[in-house]
Amino acid sequence: MTRIIDISPVVRPGLPVWPGDTAVDFQRTWDMGKGSPVNVSKLTVSTHTGAHADAPLHYQADGADMASVALEPYLGECAVVHCLGEWPVVTRLALTRQIGLVCGENVPERILIRTWRQAPRDTWDSEFTAISPDAIDYLASRGVVLIGVDTPSVDPETSRTMDAHKRVASHDMRILEGLILDEVDEGRYELIALPLKLAGLDASPVRAVLRELAR
Repeated sequence: MTRIIDISPVVRPGLPVWPGDTAVDFQRTWDMGKGSPVNVSKLTVSTHTGAHADAPLHYQADGADMASVALEPYLGECAVVHCLGEWPVVTRLALTRQIGLVCGENVPERILIRTWRQAPRDTWDSEFTAISPDAIDYLASRGVVLIGVDTPSVDPETSRTMDAHKRVASHDMRILEGLILDEVDEGRYELIALPLKLAGLDASPVRAVLRELAR
């Protein structure tokens, strides 16, 4: 049996969220301890909580919502590449070099980029590494349809122009953010990270996993 690697953070109250965004909150609405025959809970989260998929609606006023996007980009062969020490952005040169080392000329349609040596789980860190717009152009030129990152965004926290997201939009690519890649070696895997079918919404949390490819 091939090994499954969970690359999603635990969603829980206290999970760091983008400054000003909705905090995670759990409330028990029906409680067996209070006489109910079942436990039922209410979950309050941002659409961008933990590991999540951005819908085009997140960065395009007329973009597709989460219920409308095709599922194919979120399921299939991917490559994990390490760009540790790159800051404030992963450049096209750095990404080209690393993808060449990991993939050679056979680049899969999904690329996941590790930038943290250890992703923060208990505190918010504004100094995360973003992805340069020309690096996204490079990925598109190699046929990549999905880019995944272990940070909260492909753009810097202070960005107001959202240049990386706009390049993603121009190439009709998809984005996964908030992954945990600390223990994942560089190489090829099968990605499974399906978003919920949320009508009218701009993103969805995902349970992102990697499955080792059969050798």
